[in-house]
Amino acid sequence: MNSTSKSLRLHIGILGRRNVGKSSILNAITHQQVSIVSSEKGTTTDPVEKPMELLPLGPVLFIDTAGLDDEGTVGALRVARTKAVYDRCDLALLVTDGAWGLYEQDIMRELQTRQIPWIAVCNKSDTHDDSPLCATLREQHVETVRVSAQTGDGIEELQQAIIRMAPADFLDSRHLIADLIPPGGHVLLVVPIDKEAPKGRLIMPQVQTIRDVLDAHATCTICRETEVSAMLDMFKTPPALVVTDSQAFEAVSAQVPDSIPLTGFSVLFARFKGELHTLTQGALALSRLKPGDRVLVAEACTHHPIQDDIGRVKIPRWLEKHAGGALCIDTVSGLDFPKDLSPYRVIVHCGACMWTRRQMLSRIQQATAQNVPITNYGLAIAALHGILPRALRPFGIEV
Repeated sequence: MNSTSKSLRLHIGILGRRNVGKSSILNAITHQQVSIVSSEKGTTTDPVEKPMELLPLGPVLFIDTAGLDDEGTVGALRVARTKAVYDRCDLALLVTDGAWGLYEQDIMRELQTRQIPWIAVCNKSDTHDDSPLCATLREQHVETVRVSAQTGDGIEELQQAIIRMAPADFLDSRHLIADLIPPGGHVLLVVPIDKEAPKGRLIMPQVQTIRDVLDAHATCTICRETEVSAMLDMFKTPPALVVTDSQAFEAVSAQVPDSIPLTGFSVLFARFKGELHTLTQGALALSRLKPGDRVLVAEACTHHPIQDDIGRVKIPRWLEKHAGGALCIDTVSGLDFPKDLSPYRVIVHCGACMWTRRQMLSRIQQATAQNVPITNYGLAIAALHGILPRALRPFGIEV
């Protein structure tokens, strides 16, 4: 891949009222006319995304938004789309042109509640004296930068502030698998080839796992689920770890001796994109399902369902077999996710390989706040086939 996936970029939301210069700031930072700029309020109607390299942070994604003071029926829809950006923000720029009132305070409270680091950007500093406001914000320990998107003054300082305020977990290296294998170790990756496998390619979790193995100065071998026993017989020494597609958990577990650690790609992503302990508790909650319970199956991406689709066919079938009868199963995809989760006994989410960790954490937080257990595909499949303890053993988790 020549370009970095959106899911691996630091997402920076640009928030504020209409006409405070949010789009102008984006254009100034990127040195491009990314967003249309006009003196007319409400020029930006939908979130505008701009990926770029911001050194030394690396790949980032700026998200320009409509003003949160938009008006009317259509304005309310724009505001709703802007507020949805909170779920994707790793860092926020709260832009003001000198005014600081209810809108700014509401944004500030929302960012603080979500624990999203943010920067107050006092724009249009070339047209008025905003020193008192900046002084007040700094007294409150708010990272504050004075800029003029028109003249370019302060843009470099803003870039430096972004670097200072970037979340530590973005700057620190996070691994999918490298910390689970010793340097020079070997991993066996089991990749079924079925209708869900893209022709001529591997899916994202498999590609990213291979890359992390290489970054760990380790090696890997890839085979299908029908060739596991033969591959193990070929090795002079057992692999440090076997990782399988979760749909083949049962077949692979039967071929891999218990002395060899085994887990799944989706379990790796439960830790990489979410919070493994919380999602594990969600998997354990599946044992409490009874016929008639309502379950939500959520997918991060939208795609055309295929025959024997994992989220719409296989997992529902396994869930109902485990529960001992029919369940009420709802399926959502993309950004569609119910605000009220109380009707659901449990949520089964995909691995979120194309999402940022903050997006997945946002859904986990939403579920836990409403006391609804949530898990992901890999953990659910392992639990439904009775091999969850083994799949978690490489992470030092006992259930």
